[in-house]
Amino acid sequence: MHKLNMDEKIKFSELLFSRPDAVYALEDEDVKRVMKRYVNVVNNKLPAKFILLKSFEVEIPKDASIENLWKLHDSLMKEFKEKEENNVKFFKTNLLTLKRIIANEIVKKCQLCEWNCKVDRTKGRRGVCQLDDKLRISSEFIHMGEESFITPSHTIFFWSCNMFCIFCQNYTISFRLEEGETIEPKTLAKIIERRRREGCRNVNLVGGEPTMFLHNIFEIFEYVNENVPIVWNSNMYMSELSMKLLDGFIDVYLTDFKFGPGNCSQELARTKNYWNVVARNHLIASKQAEVVVRHLILPNHVECCTFPILEWISKNLGQNCIVNLMDQYYPYFKALENEKINRRITKGEYRKALEKARELGLIVKG
Repeated sequence: MHKLNMDEKIKFSELLFSRPDAVYALEDEDVKRVMKRYVNVVNNKLPAKFILLKSFEVEIPKDASIENLWKLHDSLMKEFKEKEENNVKFFKTNLLTLKRIIANEIVKKCQLCEWNCKVDRTKGRRGVCQLDDKLRISSEFIHMGEESFITPSHTIFFWSCNMFCIFCQNYTISFRLEEGETIEPKTLAKIIERRRREGCRNVNLVGGEPTMFLHNIFEIFEYVNENVPIVWNSNMYMSELSMKLLDGFIDVYLTDFKFGPGNCSQELARTKNYWNVVARNHLIASKQAEVVVRHLILPNHVECCTFPILEWISKNLGQNCIVNLMDQYYPYFKALENEKINRRITKGEYRKALEKARELGLIVKG
């Protein structure tokens, strides 16, 4: 696994200097209001949520059924949400342990994402994502190109994806055209701790898609003791079971809201029932943590995708989230073969999207 040498530390300082918007981003009034808890965790004034899970002692019955484990989880989560945030003491068996055990059971009949393949990944059966139950990543590094208040971010790219976007810029990861690296959870935990000490504001779990590795991710953070906020950088096409397990674990949902309620998700990503699933999960996420919604503007898709998404955000999340209207679309991968999206967006398309967001009163930041 790659290690940061002295030359790279110097380069890191230079990059930070080149992003003055990142240096002062946590002082922005909108960021301080919408991302209040995240800012406090970054500044070590509050514990990250996974730290709180580890400080909630749990007695887990041996040989309990998955149904009884869920009952215990749901009961304890009610108590957890009333817990004092300054009472931090790690217990060997805790609420994070319970979440990991449940996730490991789910993988035996996998329902982590909305495809609900129900294959036993522990025995090498593979569903839509083509994954077994092992932890596999593409890369990890200090990312200087995220939103200003997210940067510098320790970004971990998990291997494979559960969607099939023909314009994916990370298509070698998502479509498994490159070979991922198998890594032990304890090893990755040590890297996360080191990156935090090196100055990263957060650990940013992305891909591909992190959802299919939820059982591994819980195990990783059982070994992490540094106070670092978790950013869940996801396509949000996960199951309600996964959303339940993520409750109390995630500090910030950094989401992709890609397609409107029409057929665009089928045409461009071969993904069924996209709008209902992703809208549902955004509502759940907004009750669990702070939310930043990314929307990549696609050529010829402003009216059918961008406008409905912005209207939905305005109606359901309002000014309780930050929206990043992304204008950097480029026709990667198979997008060049699709005449509707085989070009960059125009200035006019971006202007229409931005004007719509402002008209709706959304907080737009990049």
